[in-house]
Amino acid sequence: MPALEYQDVCLEGFGYTLPEEVVTSAELEAQLEPLYTRLRLPQGRLELMSGIRERRFWPPGTRPSEMSLRSGTAALEATGFDPGEIGALVHASVCRDFLEPATACRVHQGLGLPSGCLIYDVSNACLGLLNGMVQVANMIELGQIDAGLIVGTESSRTLVDTTIERLNTDTSLTRNSVKPAFASLTIGSASAAVLLCHRRLSQTGNPLLGGVYRTNTAGCQLCQSDGLTEYMNTDSEQLMREGIALARETFDDFLSATGWPRDQLDKTVCHQVGRAHHRLLFDSLGLDMSVDFSTLEWLGNTGSAALPVSAAIGAEQGHFQRGDRMGMLGIGSGINVVMLAAQWQRAA
Repeated sequence: MPALEYQDVCLEGFGYTLPEEVVTSAELEAQLEPLYTRLRLPQGRLELMSGIRERRFWPPGTRPSEMSLRSGTAALEATGFDPGEIGALVHASVCRDFLEPATACRVHQGLGLPSGCLIYDVSNACLGLLNGMVQVANMIELGQIDAGLIVGTESSRTLVDTTIERLNTDTSLTRNSVKPAFASLTIGSASAAVLLCHRRLSQTGNPLLGGVYRTNTAGCQLCQSDGLTEYMNTDSEQLMREGIALARETFDDFLSATGWPRDQLDKTVCHQVGRAHHRLLFDSLGLDMSVDFSTLEWLGNTGSAALPVSAAIGAEQGHFQRGDRMGMLGIGSGINVVMLAAQWQRAA
């Protein structure tokens, strides 16, 4: 069983940024009127199937680095860390400014981080920020750095607009062949940052205890895109089934690695996909959904930002209480699962 174990790492705090523009599912359906009329699709279908009533868009032309800068600044301010203390910066979203140079370069410059800070981009679908957390936590545990920042920003406007245009203009589409485009209409925009540090520097005392991971790359074809500005094909039903099956296996490892009984996992935050996925996941894991903090209804699926943004908002709203055993349950296409364990003491 592959497992991670930390003695010296603390989940110090979060930062996040949300777009001001709100776009409802009803508004998207209004834009899809040519498709809905042609295929005689009922209005309200999008929200009914996904549980997502709205999502948010950045202004046109917004670069991911702009919002990652805001979220990174928010995390530094919330935790009281000086930029000079940050030893690593990972930009970990699907979206980035350019293929070259790394988007982390612009964020590093904007935050005023030291020249001795290790910086790079990492991308792994909806798991990018969790993968970045693992990498930074490993560096802290090894004594290579004292603190690190993981940031990422997902942008959905172009993908949604491109999908709507294609659905309306491709008259060969049927009720069946339109299904692979459905997931693209659930995508929203958001930005998140996570600050990890060595326990001797921590003011919150929230230990990141470790975690587990699994992969099933036989499912690598179930969600494919040439980029978030292009059309994305997703076999949503099969991806949900296989992703939850892998999550169930990983969760058994998670409980074994932490030594936590299932009924003593106090709080969770997970990747936000849609209502059906959420319910099936918790049924499969044998967990009560009341332990989870959900944002999918009003943010949609914000990719790699979904889990850390939900954790940040949950912390603000008092979802996590002192002493809570906290599980961060990440699932991403590919298929990959990462689950991390922390014990909550207080917010930054």
